Amino acid sequence: MTESLVVGASAAPLSMRATAVVASAIVRAARQLVTDLERSRRIEAAVLRNAMEAAFGASDTSGAWNWKTAYDACEAATVLFLRRYGAAMRVKATLPAAVLPMRITSLLPSHTRRSEESETLQQFSTPMGLSFVASQAATITPADVVLEPSAGTGLLAILAEFAGGSLILNEIAETRAGILAQLFPGVSTARFDAAHLNDHLDAGCLPSVVLMNTPFSAAVHVERKMADAALRHIGSALARLPEGGRLVTVTGANLAPDNPAWTDSFKRLQEQGGVVFSAAIDGSVYAKHGTNIDTRLTVIDRVPADDNASLPESPGTAPDLPTLLGWVTERAPPRRPVVGTPRAALPATATPSTPRTARGYVARRQMTVITPAVDLTATEVAYELVDWTPTDDSKITDALYEAYALQSIRIAGAQSHPTKLVQSAAMASVAPPKPSYRPHLPAKIIADGVLSDAQLESVIYAGEAHSEFLAGSWTVDATFDVVAAARDDAENAVRFRRGWFLGNGTGAGKGRQVAGILVDNWLKGHRRAVWISKSDKLIEDAQRDWSALGMERLLVTPLSRFRQCTPIRLAEGVLFTTYATLRTDERGEKLSRARQIVEWLDSDFDGVIIFDESHAMQNAVGGKIERGEQAASQPGRAGLRLQHALPNDRVVYVSATGAATVHNLASAQRLELWGCEDFPFATRAEFVEAIEEGGVAAMEVLARDLKALGLYAVRSLSYEGVEYELVEHQLTPEQVRIYDAYAGAFGIIHSNLDAAMRAANITGETGTMNAQAKSAARSAFESTKQRFFRHLLTSMKTPSLIRSIERDLDAGHAAVIQTRRVRVMRAFRIKLSGFDDTMRDRLSTYGLFGEMISWKLRMFVPSDASGVAVLAKVLEKYAIERVAEWEAA
Repeated sequence: MTESLVVGASAAPLSMRATAVVASAIVRAARQLVTDLERSRRIEAAVLRNAMEAAFGASDTSGAWNWKTAYDACEAATVLFLRRYGAAMRVKATLPAAVLPMRITSLLPSHTRRSEESETLQQFSTPMGLSFVASQAATITPADVVLEPSAGTGLLAILAEFAGGSLILNEIAETRAGILAQLFPGVSTARFDAAHLNDHLDAGCLPSVVLMNTPFSAAVHVERKMADAALRHIGSALARLPEGGRLVTVTGANLAPDNPAWTDSFKRLQEQGGVVFSAAIDGSVYAKHGTNIDTRLTVIDRVPADDNASLPESPGTAPDLPTLLGWVTERAPPRRPVVGTPRAALPATATPSTPRTARGYVARRQMTVITPAVDLTATEVAYELVDWTPTDDSKITDALYEAYALQSIRIAGAQSHPTKLVQSAAMASVAPPKPSYRPHLPAKIIADGVLSDAQLESVIYAGEAHSEFLAGSWTVDATFDVVAAARDDAENAVRFRRGWFLGNGTGAGKGRQVAGILVDNWLKGHRRAVWISKSDKLIEDAQRDWSALGMERLLVTPLSRFRQCTPIRLAEGVLFTTYATLRTDERGEKLSRARQIVEWLDSDFDGVIIFDESHAMQNAVGGKIERGEQAASQPGRAGLRLQHALPNDRVVYVSATGAATVHNLASAQRLELWGCEDFPFATRAEFVEAIEEGGVAAMEVLARDLKALGLYAVRSLSYEGVEYELVEHQLTPEQVRIYDAYAGAFGIIHSNLDAAMRAANITGETGTMNAQAKSAARSAFESTKQRFFRHLLTSMKTPSLIRSIERDLDAGHAAVIQTRRVRVMRAFRIKLSGFDDTMRDRLSTYGLFGEMISWKLRMFVPSDASGVAVLAKVLEKYAIERVAEWEAA
């Protein structure tokens, strides 16, 4: 079983350069620990900490390493120690059982700390003693080629190496794969999901033995537990073995042939290979590795069973490893001859096989392409100022958008954006002011076009805005909520640094521009920054854009790594968090997340804070709506508190829809939209009210004026030359049958839902007894039904999508796939209210259609050409009592 180094991150791989750096440090620590093991010195916490700090050049409090990483170093040290002394130990042992008490295991620390990933994917390495028993069960010879599908840190592989077997290793976790590459330098390590290893592994790899430790109920990229996860791994590995090969696996104890829940699965498995031995092991065997769960050792020979229903009898649960070894020796039969010649993995330099899946293409690219590090020597970005002349009316096209070009500067050596950019005609009618700020970036970034001229322009104007402060002085209270005007000489008076807004559309590279701003400040000594976004999954994009500019990927660190009650212990780096996390208030003695960040940064902080997807802070101060007062949004309040608490920080707002509504700008207090000379609004409330009254036209004028002040930039990809083609999927008769069957099943559930609620005392003869429970039950059923059919229809359409992708790939095109939920209620419609059941049929004959929304039938006038005639029929019969605006769900 495996574990990735990065705690709290999803399964996104590290850059290969970052992986090599971390893996090298772990192996360096391991080599130092080997010296202690040679002296029979116990690896206590202080010894382990010293080795890790010496290898990484930093303590764990800096975030450079964690204790789960330290345990990896201990396991790597075990591999190095056994390679050096294992053969001598086996020679001295008179019997195989004498090797089991290996003194080395008593010197190693217990794994008392886990990472989020190890909890989620149940990643625990095989204890050394159990690895030895598994290798004995495999009866490896020098003629064997041994495959370890989830190699981890090599605790099973090293024993196969002792027996003289050749190795094929696979490890999906990038850091551990890097460790294996250094511990077994002559062996190429594949990096695939072991549950599908047979589909991806090169055809030239033909093992005769498989040694494996499977995850018990976890799968890569699957959040919920999967009871059959171990069987998936076993089935894929068994399919790779030739006839006569042997598979030895460690699984959870309940995955037993005599367990009625799994008996049928093992009978099907015996069509490929016969189970020849299976016994459980007491959980104490795993105690040193951080769990006490009972496990099981199972041996399968790749020879179809004579009788699939005939399964070996288990001897029970072994209380210790000597007992288990005795059972293996007595009960496991000799191996059968292997048909064919086993072949080890191809050299690492060999050409990879053609991938058969999209993930295979991604994996091949990750394995073969290494991006060289950028020289981080700071070089001033040279540009010249130019005079901009407004476009003649005769040159303005009838289109809504005009081609985008730099208007006030020309950047020496900068390359144009790889795709054509455009801006609205209104934005093209003004130019930003001539800047004076000179950013510093590595010269290679400009020369190689890592940042285009438009993206470099963003770095320049962000720095220009950050060079100024807002007018006036202010005081901030202890809660960071109340800001009041003050005299310049007042006690505790502060001035707020001006911010900047990036409003680019999709494809213009907002993340790359944000990274450019961060790198510019990093090279100027601002080595702490905060990157706030809408989803924790977007950290992968942030790390990608950051590392693309030559920076260390791991410097972008998730705030989720640090508990709310603990200080953030990072000497430097970019702290990544979400608005959902940022809005977390105080809990007893636990500080709010916003204050936790403030204490890490200090009140004098003058680095960068990125409010990515800043429209998530809309309604930051609340306001009036038709139904009364609307409270301020929690993300908006948290964002304002951060800006109030750190007046000297360099704020960047990022949103493609930031200027779509005035409420999206209510939290952008660093743009000086109110309380200043540039805009005629004394307060935020006056600003919001005036722009709301002016509508879209006012927002467009506001955006244009912000650009003219150098505080706003917006570009979009041009769709010139883009062609659209709908791919229609024809449902097969079998798919129609499947859909109808499921629709019928849900219909049965729906018709019996009322009876179920009566049985649960939610409703009764007198009516509803628990309205909240009734609403929750109906809501749960309806949402489950909608999710199910959405996934069902998506899966049915997937074959047509795959064929379309294959055609595009064959034609030399790239395929970009996005699956999304379409909101069917976005179109403008006329909704009728006030009708009853007796009117429904007549309204339907008029041409109205109905939809069940929130468990209530709604009747709508069609929005197509027929809608006029339909509405006319309704008005002939029924008078309109009231007209109201309705917002679609």
